[in-house]
Amino acid sequence: MTGSDAPAPRAALADLRPRLPSPLREVADGRFERRGVRLLLKRDDLIHPELIGNKWRKLAPNLAGAAGRTVLTFGGAYSNHLRATAAAGRLLGLRTVGVVRGQELADRPLNPSLARCAADGMRLRFVDRSTYRRKTEPETLAAVLRAADAEDAYVVPEGGSNPAAVRGCRALGEELAGRADVVAVACGTGGTLAGLAAGLGGGTRALGVPVLRGGFLAEDVRTLQSGAFGGPRGDWSLDDRFHFGGYARVTPELDAFAEDFEQRHGIPVERLYVAKLLYALVALAGEDAFPRGSTVAAVITGRPFP
Repeated sequence: MTGSDAPAPRAALADLRPRLPSPLREVADGRFERRGVRLLLKRDDLIHPELIGNKWRKLAPNLAGAAGRTVLTFGGAYSNHLRATAAAGRLLGLRTVGVVRGQELADRPLNPSLARCAADGMRLRFVDRSTYRRKTEPETLAAVLRAADAEDAYVVPEGGSNPAAVRGCRALGEELAGRADVVAVACGTGGTLAGLAAGLGGGTRALGVPVLRGGFLAEDVRTLQSGAFGGPRGDWSLDDRFHFGGYARVTPELDAFAEDFEQRHGIPVERLYVAKLLYALVALAGEDAFPRGSTVAAVITGRPFP
C-alpha cells in the first residue's frame, strides 16, 4: 500500500481529547505515613478511556509520524501496546497490523486481549518465536512486512518504545518536575522511564520497576535516551526484584496485594504493571529506602482489562 492509498484519518489526535496533564493525587496510606513519606499517584490511566497512560504518550508521536499509513507493530498475546494501537487505529481510521509472538497461537481461539485487537480492526499476524526474536534485523523485518502485505507500513517497535515515543514521554517528567523526590514507574521496554527521567530535571530521581526478568533493561534505557536525546538524561535507576517471575506472571500474593490496595484507596489496580510497581514501593518504604520527609510519586500507567 502506498501513502496515496492510505485512508485519511477520521480525526486528528487533538480531537481525541486527552486529559493532559493527568491528575496528581495524594493518598493516605499508613505504610508510607509511618515512615514519614508522602505517596502521590500520577493518574495517567485517566488520560483517555482507550489510549491509556503511557500508551497515549508513546503512541501519539508515532501516529503523527505515520501520516495516514498502515501502522505495523509487535507484541505478545497479552500486549497492552497492541490493544492501544488497535484502538487508535479504529479511532483515527488507520489500518493496523499486529505481529504476535507465537506461531502456535494462530490455531487457537483468540484470548480476550487479542480478540479486542481484532474487533478494533487490527490484522493479526502470528510468527514463530525465533523470527520474533530477530524482528529488528533488517532482513527479518523485511520478510515480516512482505508476509503481512505491509511493505510500506510505518513500523512501531514492541512496546512502542523508540526515540519518538521517548520524546513523547518527556512530558510526563515535565508534569512531575518539582512535585516529588522520587517518581516511580513500571517498565516493560524502558521507553517511558527514558523519557520520564529526561523531563524531570534536577532534584528528582526516576525509579523503574521492571516487570520482566533478565536484567537487560538498563542498557535498553541508555540506548533509547541516546537515540532520543543524543546521550544520557536525568537521574534514574532500576530495581529488578519485583517482576514476580516475569511478564504476565501474577502470583496469589500479588493479586491479594492489589485487591487490598483497591479496597484501601478505591482505585482499580492493573496487575501486569501497576500492581508490581505499587508492591515495590510498599516494600521499599518498609526497607526505609525513602528518607523521612520525602515524597514519592507512582505513575499509574493502566487499568485492569477487560
